Amino acid sequence: MSVERGPKTAPPSFLQLAGHPLRWQLLRELARSDRQVRELTKVLRKPQSLVSYHLARLRAGQLVSMRRSSADGRDAYYRVDLARCRELLAAAGGALHPGLALAPPVGDGYAAQGRRVRVLFLCTGNSTRSQIAEALLRQLAGGTVDAHSAGSHPKSVHQNAIRVMRERGIDISSKGSKPLSRFARRRFDYVVTLCDRVREVCPEFPGGPERIHWSIADPALEGDTDEESYPAFQRTAADIENRVLFMLHVIRQHPARR
Repeated sequence: MSVERGPKTAPPSFLQLAGHPLRWQLLRELARSDRQVRELTKVLRKPQSLVSYHLARLRAGQLVSMRRSSADGRDAYYRVDLARCRELLAAAGGALHPGLALAPPVGDGYAAQGRRVRVLFLCTGNSTRSQIAEALLRQLAGGTVDAHSAGSHPKSVHQNAIRVMRERGIDISSKGSKPLSRFARRRFDYVVTLCDRVREVCPEFPGGPERIHWSIADPALEGDTDEESYPAFQRTAADIENRVLFMLHVIRQHPARR
């Protein structure tokens, strides 16, 4: 007796893209931190031409994006779009069987450690990006993470940063900027740089915290007035919020180490 089979269909594009061993390695590395090509070639021990080719494939599939470094325009940072990967991965599971779904993060990860995970966010002025990241992590983690922020050249918290956080129900109007030197001898589990320039001058911290880089442009540089630049602040806050949410999944599975 013959068995009827459904129509032949190609695997979802996400599986075709991510299924290549080198592209999978690239996605895993970029899921940890934004990277330059030379860093990726060093970590993966592959020729630059080969790494660049597969990055171009991932960019064409809109899994990875690139932006020029604000520290040195000759360099570029690559980042993975985790939200799009999650969406495409869920769609791929659904294409195989409707019962397949992405699993939630495993466990709580905080309670059994005896202390909170410590995270430091850094940018140049500690006026926008790192302030937003600190406030969002504090809120989204429900007080279970010890979050701080600082800048290599601190200046007053930007009024648009206060405004965009107020839209999210968070008041940072009383927050002052802090110098990076204040935290230089403190121990952290994660140190996150949100500015290409501060990444170049970021010191080593005691205990060897995990170093993460988020290459995010300064929204204050867009537009001639605060009102004109405000949409950039909204985009920046949304980007940071998305990154913080994904970071929480990592923290929950790899909590305080010391």
